[in-house]
Amino acid sequence: MKIKLKRVEGMQFDCVSGEGHTVRIDGPPSIGGTDTGPRPMEMVLVGLAGCSAVDVLMILGKQRQNPADVELTVTAERADAVPAVFTKINIHVDCIGGDVSLKKLEKACELSMEKYCSVSKMLEPTVEITHTCSVK
Repeated sequence: MKIKLKRVEGMQFDCVSGEGHTVRIDGPPSIGGTDTGPRPMEMVLVGLAGCSAVDVLMILGKQRQNPADVELTVTAERADAVPAVFTKINIHVDCIGGDVSLKKLEKACELSMEKYCSVSKMLEPTVEITHTCSVK
């Protein structure tokens, strides 16, 4: 894997993946940013949510569960010090519509967090990560 980070201006940077996909990150105005993109630490949470969502959908598919939609909400707490690392993260998975058993969704979330999600496994030595889920 490889990314390239190029400054646009101020604290704006374009991140280009090896496959050519671009994401702009930015800082708040208080440090010279223009608030036009997510912060780098938010991108860590985006990576965690994306990794877990893919896992959950793949596991549900193998369980013959068919959600109409899936939404993840990630909330995090950070240390009140420098560096302001994450101390706690919760991932909540909502399966909306379709045909999904709560018990199978719970198992899919557990497998994602405890076995398959690379981002979660990378963070868990230093961050308390919890997960919850619901079927709507």
